[in-house]
Amino acid sequence: MFADMRKIAGLAWPILIGQLAIIAFGVIDTVMAGRYSAVDLAALGLGSSIYVSVLVGMTGVLLAVQPIVGQLFGARRYVEIGEEVRQALWLAAALATFGFVVMYFPEPLLALARVPQALHERTEAYLRIAAFGLPASLVFRVYTALANAVGKPRLVMVLQLGALVLKIPLNYWFIFGGFGVPALGGPGCALASTVVNFLYAGTGLLLLAKVDVFEPFGIFKHFCWPERQRLLALLKLGLPMGLSYLIEVTSYTFMALFIARFGTTTLAGHQITGNWGAVLYMTPLSIGVATSTLVAQSLGARQYDAARKLARHGIAMACGVGTCYALIGFLLRPVILAAYTPNAAVIAAAMPLVTIMLCYHVFDALQATTAFVLRAYKVAVVPTLIYAVALWGVGLGGGYTLGFDVGGAIPSWLTGARGFWAASAASLAAAGCGLYVYWHTVSARLSRDAQAPAAVDAA
Repeated sequence: MFADMRKIAGLAWPILIGQLAIIAFGVIDTVMAGRYSAVDLAALGLGSSIYVSVLVGMTGVLLAVQPIVGQLFGARRYVEIGEEVRQALWLAAALATFGFVVMYFPEPLLALARVPQALHERTEAYLRIAAFGLPASLVFRVYTALANAVGKPRLVMVLQLGALVLKIPLNYWFIFGGFGVPALGGPGCALASTVVNFLYAGTGLLLLAKVDVFEPFGIFKHFCWPERQRLLALLKLGLPMGLSYLIEVTSYTFMALFIARFGTTTLAGHQITGNWGAVLYMTPLSIGVATSTLVAQSLGARQYDAARKLARHGIAMACGVGTCYALIGFLLRPVILAAYTPNAAVIAAAMPLVTIMLCYHVFDALQATTAFVLRAYKVAVVPTLIYAVALWGVGLGGGYTLGFDVGGAIPSWLTGARGFWAASAASLAAAGCGLYVYWHTVSARLSRDAQAPAAVDAA
């Protein structure tokens, strides 16, 4: 068990550092925008929720290349890896075109939130600027998927840390203005991120062409047009993966849209709580990606029992760490909230939400890691159905019922934003348990099927 955990930790720590660098984008945005104005902080929360929904849904489709490449790498079929990456870049271009339109014309989504005009204008400005950075962000996701699949997450981490170093001064410049640039407030965060996205996407492509570890794949040795068969294979796995990501993120996005109806202060408290939860989520995410990489490589090498054992140990590791984070976070709530904002009203709004979020985090660790493991098995359709029932049904449906006191029988302490967060915690518990049971069934069946021919040969 501990040998497997050491392997997982060896891959997970650079993923974690890189992901923390990226999530620090959101922390920096929240802190800086919060000091500019409460309206800009609320607009940032709404705008970033919509942006993340679009980006994560499309990223999920592209990340289908990771388990495919991982299994090819385990089977030592290196030339095919280059083919898969080229097709993934074509797919990224198509997705970016669609995503740009959605983000540049966000009126249908903003109308759902029924926000004040001032908040509407700031959110729209944020999304229109962020739309221009979407293509670069998707290209970088292809680079990330490849590097992680072949066990080289440090090559991603270095770029993400470099991006963070650039993000801080750019954020300050564009939010507060100076040197001929007007103060943009919250939308300045989107402009800073767009500049950074293009810089590290370009650097990622250069590394694919120049770094020795990628040379056997021959990614840029020749040009190729989109290939129907490979694209269909990517989409067969990627679409349900992308939909599961979209379900997961839109459950949070629509929660933000509904919570916006309770006022700017409540929305700002929700934004801080969600941002803190996102920071905590980076550890189980990193463990999940690392576990998925090792599982996919074992499956490619036809070591099915080893893959099953790695998966089980990775899931246990993520849940254990998540529980420790929740306990520590509960004790440090006042200190951490004070670091986010000096506004006492926002802190008061966030305090009960944070308590629920810390319980939510333990279930989030279970479902996230198990979902990554299932993707290593190239299994995505049933997990997507589990997500839909749990996150949209229990989470959003239950949240709406509790939050808006549908029926008039909900206790006052469970209404408003607290009702939405409580329902989300319940939905993640349901999703995590469902995914784990399904993974256990799939992996056990695969191990049995692999052993059956050996038993026949021995007989």
